[in-house]
Amino acid sequence: MDVVLVGPPGSGKSAVGRRLARATGAAFVDLDEAIEQAAGTSVARIFEAEGEAGFRARERAAIQALGPTDPATRTTRVVAAGGGAVIDPRDRWRLYRDRRAFCLTAAPEVVAGRLATSKTVRPLIAGRDPTAAVRELLAARARFYDAAEPVEGSGRVEDVAGRVADALGRPAPEGTRLLAATTGVGRLDIGAGHAARATASALAALGARRATLASEPEAWRRHGERLAMAIAAVGATELLPLLLPRGEEAKSVSAYEAAVRELAARRMERGEPIVACGGGALGDAAGFLAATWLRGVPLVQLPTTLLAQVDSAIGGKVGLNLPEGKNLVGAFHQPASMILDVELLTTLPARELRAALGECVKYALLGDERVFELLEAEGPALASGAASAVETGALAELVERCAWAKVEVVTADEREQALRMHLNLGHSIAHGIEAAAGYRDVLHGEAVARGLLGALEVGRRIGVTPDALVGRTRRLVEGLGLAVGPLAYPSDQVRAGLVVDKKVAAGRLRWVLPSDDGIVIRSDVPDAVVQAGIAVALAGIEGRAAA
Repeated sequence: MDVVLVGPPGSGKSAVGRRLARATGAAFVDLDEAIEQAAGTSVARIFEAEGEAGFRARERAAIQALGPTDPATRTTRVVAAGGGAVIDPRDRWRLYRDRRAFCLTAAPEVVAGRLATSKTVRPLIAGRDPTAAVRELLAARARFYDAAEPVEGSGRVEDVAGRVADALGRPAPEGTRLLAATTGVGRLDIGAGHAARATASALAALGARRATLASEPEAWRRHGERLAMAIAAVGATELLPLLLPRGEEAKSVSAYEAAVRELAARRMERGEPIVACGGGALGDAAGFLAATWLRGVPLVQLPTTLLAQVDSAIGGKVGLNLPEGKNLVGAFHQPASMILDVELLTTLPARELRAALGECVKYALLGDERVFELLEAEGPALASGAASAVETGALAELVERCAWAKVEVVTADEREQALRMHLNLGHSIAHGIEAAAGYRDVLHGEAVARGLLGALEVGRRIGVTPDALVGRTRRLVEGLGLAVGPLAYPSDQVRAGLVVDKKVAAGRLRWVLPSDDGIVIRSDVPDAVVQAGIAVALAGIEGRAAA
């Protein structure tokens, strides 16, 4: 097993790594030195000649050159990673997966003092106030560093190396943690195979004596029962299962009434959390339970579907459906923790994986070029559930980028007054399609993919969305195997669903539309254009918009 040391520049990774390698008889690898040897020049000159992008490309090659490691063996290599080596999700996957990662922590003033006396030029620090620069770096990279096991990095090199050695003598944490961040909308914890220990930790932080584990039959069969046992084995919280109906039926008023009466029978108390273990509909329903039971109890989101991990489990929007429309009864109730374990996605049917990519296309259209590129390059593997999508870190990268994008939007606009409305791109027509389907037969992500096509058509017709973006998105949707062929629902039934859309204000639907410069909100869309957008959505990718 390899040991990886991470932390900001000046945290002592190289010196500690050498000392630890000598003490354990392991080989030592300094990634910056490996990069310099391969390039034949210094890191500072690489930055000068190629910029940060060029250096990161060389760093990525050095990380790939490490190859695999066997987590079952003793320490064979100690790797000192550069301060920014953990920024890219794929590089972090390669560094943290099957390796023991430690972050050397120290006060910014301590790190800045070391940098001020160091002979090594740090390109991202040079010419700046060291303390201010270190504070800025730590704030920007905290979620990457915090995923590793912390080790106090102050003091003598031999003392810090001894602390790492002591930590190595303790059992390794379960699974791999890839990102850990305390945000304004809850704790975000992303990893692989870490769900049980992360959930137990979240419940312990809440001081919970008991908790309700809300799930539904399929999620319970795949994961819930096993996770309940694993959480109980590593934590002190008593878990009481509560099974809700599968799919959108979990969000019915009748299912909600049965659930709250069960909570009453158990005499669940205000400090006893609800853990939502399942897909998006289950998370919405369990979240609404948490928001309303005893006027609000803590919520932990443990999503088991790709759709929920990239979207619905994040942001605190919870609710129920009515026959008149979707999510018309709801609340904002932010979770204490959102635990995203990509290994839980490996048992999903291919249709569910593929459908969830409709929401991911939305994030690409919201301006994340890397998500566009990732879906274009690896979308078929992601959609089919290919093992390579997990092994290469493509799935983890997709989850992280989409989830973090939503965290940033929701943090800026929790109550959907402005920016958060952008996340509804494609959802107006999508919800109309779902209502026309009676919330059956069409999965939410499938409806969103069609809704995006409809929104693009609306934007194109009113001169907001450029043809090039329409074409690129249609090719992407086609490559993902979404929105294939026509749907037979009458357009007037889909249109009826728009009337009760949450984005209606003063009797006019506010359309979320993509443009070259970002997202535009328009409420002046002519009826004929709306009908054209619905027609394109129902026709699917094989349909052709009228001229």
